[in-house]
Amino acid sequence: MLVILVTCLIAVTVSAVPIQAQCAGPFIELSLKSGLPGTEVIVYGHDFTEGVLVDIYYDGNPIATERTSSKGDFTIFFTIPEGCQGHYQVLAAGKYASADTYFTVNPGLTVTPDDGPVGTMVAVKGLGFAKNEEGIELRYYLNDSYETIERNIIANARGSWETSFQIPPSIRGEHTLDAEGAVSRLYEVNDAVFRVTAEMNIDKPSGIVGDTITMTCSKFAAYEKGINILFDGQAVVTGIKANSEGEWEASFEVPEIPAGEYKLTAEGEQTTKEDLDELGFEIKPSIVLSAYEGHVGMDLTVTGRGFAANEDTVIMYDDSQVATATTNDKGSFDVSFLVPASNCGGCSVTAEDASENEATSILIMESDPPPVPVPIWPRNGSRVGLVGKVAPTFQWSEVSDDSGVYYHLQIATSDEVTANGEFVEPMISITDLTETSYTLEEADALPYGTLYWIVQAVDGAENESGWNTARSFRLGLLPQWAFILIIVAIVLLIGTLIRALLKRRNIYYDQW
Repeated sequence: MLVILVTCLIAVTVSAVPIQAQCAGPFIELSLKSGLPGTEVIVYGHDFTEGVLVDIYYDGNPIATERTSSKGDFTIFFTIPEGCQGHYQVLAAGKYASADTYFTVNPGLTVTPDDGPVGTMVAVKGLGFAKNEEGIELRYYLNDSYETIERNIIANARGSWETSFQIPPSIRGEHTLDAEGAVSRLYEVNDAVFRVTAEMNIDKPSGIVGDTITMTCSKFAAYEKGINILFDGQAVVTGIKANSEGEWEASFEVPEIPAGEYKLTAEGEQTTKEDLDELGFEIKPSIVLSAYEGHVGMDLTVTGRGFAANEDTVIMYDDSQVATATTNDKGSFDVSFLVPASNCGGCSVTAEDASENEATSILIMESDPPPVPVPIWPRNGSRVGLVGKVAPTFQWSEVSDDSGVYYHLQIATSDEVTANGEFVEPMISITDLTETSYTLEEADALPYGTLYWIVQAVDGAENESGWNTARSFRLGLLPQWAFILIIVAIVLLIGTLIRALLKRRNIYYDQW
């Protein structure tokens, strides 16, 4: 009997070993066993053959491949594809072994964006509903109950649908979005949540340093105190108090900081920064001139704000570089230059830094013409020189102008002038004279006859005075040929007289 008992125990033990070996083997686990399409899932594989490739199939479709470790393990990430609600096989197939498990697709919603103020337009997607499911209603939790936003939505063949709507007036905080249809019950659908934030607006999205910006906000707590406006994280207004409706308004000046995009928000004793969507604000470069009207030669100062920090900046006057400056760590600079000669009217002053931030302002150049010079010499109707060509000196009165003055001189054989007073056919025209007198070069010496001259003043802004009334003058007493003829006649006359005297003398001596 004892032998028989021992034999049976051995037999049971031996037979148990193959049974256990048959139960052991590779297996897989999922990080999530259920969820919406689009959910990222991790597949953990264990006890597969080491160093082999394992293919992952979802509902019979290959989705990923991974090689096992030296221990026969692997980890694979994949995203649940679009599909209807139900159970889907996840299979891991290796060279020598395979294992599977199941993922359950549940119906649910997503909302984009998931936060914002009242009035935000959101897109809602339904995923994992039944194939071609009808009669789906979208609901929004409002005032302690669900409000139906849209009815009669129909899912596609993959159980998906999409719609959009504008967030209705709601209190600040989280609001649930839910749905149900002919197949999918309300309790089965995974909700989405939209967080209504406090509303914040500014009157303009960009500006320059020193601009006044007005912010209006709502959906703060009633009578909330200690509200601050934060510009790039720094308080620019403090101590604001909301009214009974949680509304308030305040203004601030754009701080002196470099050009760029900045975040603008607010916070209070009960409202945090996270309760609002930040607003973007762009600071643009600007320049201010010490004067906006002026003249050539004036000392003009350019003050720049909102440029890049610590960068070289070039100052251009119209198309000419007139100065350079280096901004400080706030993106600001001050530089001066003497206004160069330029045309009257608007002249551009431009500053540009190495980051291509640029700002322009306009200097209005004075447009008042200088007085008309008064001719002094030659006097009107006077005679200059005796015989032959003459290179006379012309002289006129000095005139003054803030932009500086130079002169134009014209000489002609006729006093005929154009509509603006200059000679029609000048024989000599001299420009850009800086003195109040001018002596002609010998090469320009004037011939005998009556000539006319005029003079004009022009300032550094190209403003021109009128021309004076033409003045005449006469060169020489008589033409050169007449002078030679007279000399010849005189010589002949003297010669005749001398001969007559000599003849008379000879007659006298002959009588004696």
